[in-house]
Amino acid sequence: MDQESWLSCEKTAVLQGGFLLANQLCQPAPLSALRKEDWERVGRPIVQAVTEICGQLCGGNQDRLQWRKRILCIIWSKVLGTEKGEDVDINWKENPLFPVQNSLPDINHAVLFELVKSMGFFSVYADLLQCFQSDEQCKELERLVKHVTSDCTEEDVKFLLEVWWELMKERREELDSLDQLFNIQCARWTQKPSDCSPQASKRFKPDPESATSSMCTFSILFQGLNNIKENITSSELSYFGLSNCLDMLYTSFLLDHATDLPVEVKVQNIARSVSLKKGNGLLEGDDLTQAIREAQRDLAATLTPAQTKPSEMTLIQAMQTVLGIICSWEVKGLLKMPTHDPSDLAIRLKDGLCRVLKSLEPFSENLDENEQALISLKKTLKDLLASSSFTVPESPSTEMESVVMDILDNNLKGFQDLPKLYASKLSQTFSEAEWLSCLERNKHAFLQKDLVMTLSSTLIAKCHCDADVNQAKKLKDIIVDIFSQLPLPDKNAALSKILSLSKKGLHGFLPSSVTAGYDEEVNLAFNSIIQNGAKSSLSSAVSAVARVAFQNPEATLYRCCHMAVVNLGAHALLAQILQQLPGLRSSPGDTTEMRNKEQNLLCICLQATARDKLSSPQEEDQFLQFLSALMEPSIVGQTEEKISFLPPEEVIHAFILPYFSSSTSSSPSLELCLRLLQCILSHISSDDATPWIMSCSPFPLLYCLAQLLNNCSRCWEQPVEGSTVLSVEHKGLLISILTTLGKAVGKEVALAPGTWSRAISWLYGKAEELDWTVRFHLKEVWGEHFKYEVPSSLMAVCELSEQEWSGLVLPHYGQGTGLLAWVECCCISDHFQAAMLDSLSLNLLNSDEVLMFSKGLMVAVLQTLPWCTTGEWERLLQMLCKLLHSDKLHVPYSLEYVDFLPLLDLHAFAVDLRLSVFLLRLFQLLCGSSCADWLPPHGWAHVGRLCAAAMRGIIDSVKDKVPLPSTATSSKSPDSSSRVLSKEVLFVLIQLFCHVVHVQVMMPGQPEPLFLCALEILSNYEAVLAAYPKSSTALQGANTRHFLTTIADNVECTDMRAVLHQKIAQL
Repeated sequence: MDQESWLSCEKTAVLQGGFLLANQLCQPAPLSALRKEDWERVGRPIVQAVTEICGQLCGGNQDRLQWRKRILCIIWSKVLGTEKGEDVDINWKENPLFPVQNSLPDINHAVLFELVKSMGFFSVYADLLQCFQSDEQCKELERLVKHVTSDCTEEDVKFLLEVWWELMKERREELDSLDQLFNIQCARWTQKPSDCSPQASKRFKPDPESATSSMCTFSILFQGLNNIKENITSSELSYFGLSNCLDMLYTSFLLDHATDLPVEVKVQNIARSVSLKKGNGLLEGDDLTQAIREAQRDLAATLTPAQTKPSEMTLIQAMQTVLGIICSWEVKGLLKMPTHDPSDLAIRLKDGLCRVLKSLEPFSENLDENEQALISLKKTLKDLLASSSFTVPESPSTEMESVVMDILDNNLKGFQDLPKLYASKLSQTFSEAEWLSCLERNKHAFLQKDLVMTLSSTLIAKCHCDADVNQAKKLKDIIVDIFSQLPLPDKNAALSKILSLSKKGLHGFLPSSVTAGYDEEVNLAFNSIIQNGAKSSLSSAVSAVARVAFQNPEATLYRCCHMAVVNLGAHALLAQILQQLPGLRSSPGDTTEMRNKEQNLLCICLQATARDKLSSPQEEDQFLQFLSALMEPSIVGQTEEKISFLPPEEVIHAFILPYFSSSTSSSPSLELCLRLLQCILSHISSDDATPWIMSCSPFPLLYCLAQLLNNCSRCWEQPVEGSTVLSVEHKGLLISILTTLGKAVGKEVALAPGTWSRAISWLYGKAEELDWTVRFHLKEVWGEHFKYEVPSSLMAVCELSEQEWSGLVLPHYGQGTGLLAWVECCCISDHFQAAMLDSLSLNLLNSDEVLMFSKGLMVAVLQTLPWCTTGEWERLLQMLCKLLHSDKLHVPYSLEYVDFLPLLDLHAFAVDLRLSVFLLRLFQLLCGSSCADWLPPHGWAHVGRLCAAAMRGIIDSVKDKVPLPSTATSSKSPDSSSRVLSKEVLFVLIQLFCHVVHVQVMMPGQPEPLFLCALEILSNYEAVLAAYPKSSTALQGANTRHFLTTIADNVECTDMRAVLHQKIAQL
């Protein structure tokens, strides 16, 4: 109801009628001259009107309270206006209450006080009293005390004590519109004449901490009670008055900061107060929430320092006044305490006695001149406390339960710690069904990670005490729902905590009857994520995984790993989800030693997946990609640096080191192990510091890898039963891994060489038993500590610095093996290849030496080729091209496949043709009888792949020498054809086709890669011919097709031969 409507409604008309009747009864004197003793005769119509307004005409308790305040606001403003005699012309403009006030007769303070006393509107009166400035507040309070002390009755005493007690409490709420309206009116009626502008009054704000006036509330109330102490004849009022005195003394002089009671004590006190009020019939209706708020205000009033300190009364004076009041009442026997069933006031008095006595102890040595007053008061208070032999009753458990649940249901302020108490201790004392129901209604009050863990502990305790299964399941569901609503950082904190307790999380402590249905929940969560894929929100997917992970991290992670492997493309999304849940990773504070003792749960699940689920190359690839994504630094650590969900060192400890320490059935295959290690090392950049690598037994690991690389030289031998089978592919992986790992370890060694000197010496000593080429891959580790060691025969063909290189006498490298060692060095790396080419001793002016070098080089390449990886073979081809360009390698071009050499410019193709011939001669030698038993079938297949790769490189080089126009370009004219090397390219492609087919026919098994290479040559021939049709006449075309067909006839495989014939026929 807005202001205009309630100022002119039915209720204000009733109020007006009551005052007009009272004014008639007061005749011949006006109502503004009413005396206290005349109220019984005159005030009845006013009381009846107010009772009607606040009773029958009000809809609810809140409406009644609002109308009480409105009535007092109207009447008090009228009293002030009457006493000040304000001009009506000003009043009707500035006073919003003027319409209703103008209809009332003039009244005085006696009417106001007697109405408040008759109706019991003490708290409303105290609220409005606090709207005055401090000086005016004291004046109003003095008027009240003066009114009460005149012809004082017990109702007057109660009036004063109730107002006193209300003034000690905090306001119930922030100023509402009515308070603000009364504020403005107070300022208008009480301002000085010099400050009477309307704007000044509207700017007024009450300040409880403003400077004190010559009067103070403390002295007015104390003196007022002292003046009427003889009029008190009941024990209850004596308890009330003495409690007010002691509490005000305590909060004004003895308490310097607010005291915060433990929430359990606070709730017990409130529940006891509510219970006593219920027993005494003091609660209005069934408004438990309001009763709790009032009890909370009562409690806070005795634990909070007074906002203003007394200015007219000292502590000693206050103690003397209290002592006088006590003595007066003790004589009359009014302070005799009950022995049982104490009232609320008796309990309050006992609490006040305890507080004051405890606070007076420090004053024993500081009040010499007033020591007698202090001693007397302490003795009197102690005697009084001793006489209160009653036991403060505890509130009934049902009352406690009602109060706690009402506080939670209404989210009352001041009980921040109650949810923790409710989640733990109170769960054991309350009715199980009611406790669960309240918890379910108020999940929002428990949205803290610590409360989730407390509730989890409560659930575990209940399950250990054989709780009802259905209720336990309901509690578990509520806990999980609360967890799901936590913000992500709190989710992760709770996950980390539950994981530290058990790898099975919450389910690790619950019976199977309570966890039933979990498997279906996990299936539903992951199936939904996989099916929706990118369509689903990442945050909802993370929340779904976190929910099931809180219940059982082990099962969740295992399912996550399984789904990442068996569902195509799911690995990326699942890795992204896990990266949002660092609470499931090992603690960042864990040391390496701790991790070794108790392995990361994710690693355990990944091991199980690798052992049981990897049944295809695709699944292996997804597994590796999943691990790679998890090792990406994506989580912000405590020091703001980015860390990985799955630290690389933990993967090494889980997968790599166990393989080399003992090849058990649980270890992954060698190939997977090496691919994993390569994946781990791929996350190391040249700029990154990798101190973690030194915690992964790097030197033994390097030695084991070097051993494997050394054993790769036997890759074409028949494997011994039970031994590890190594392939050339393994060799490529090992070289890549050794290079990266060696650089990382070498970088750390360089930072502290003294620390790792013994380890380096150990590794060097162990590596002496390995092939000399393998030791080259470890040079990054020991850096300048040791020289490059090569066979002495290499020194005969190279001019190498003795400061960096030293020769070794090796049994397999006798005289004449220098070029073999030289070629092997060229294979190792681009750096060593450049060094070998720069240091090669070859006299180009001596033709015999060049011829001998060329023949020896072919033999050396022949001896090296079968054991080359793809990378090593590319380096060898690069070396051969450089030697051909520099004329150090002599390869004569023969006319085996032509009757005459056409008049073509083949200078641009000299290197391509000679390299192709070199390869042809090389493979003729390799496929000859002297080398026939070198390789098994898979060895020949490998060599065939290398040859095909080399020929493709030559084909690409040839193609680059002639531009092929796009299909949109018009056909070339004869003149434009003559400006490009199209004829030469066609000739060279025919030669390359012959070389490839020749090698394929010679090689055992006729490898498919060479067949595909031959087809590629024909396709390129066709493309060039289509782009430059004038490059070949019809007759030349027919001859070429016939010639190529006769070459293709040598292919043994019928299908391959047929395809080649078909392709040739289309040219």
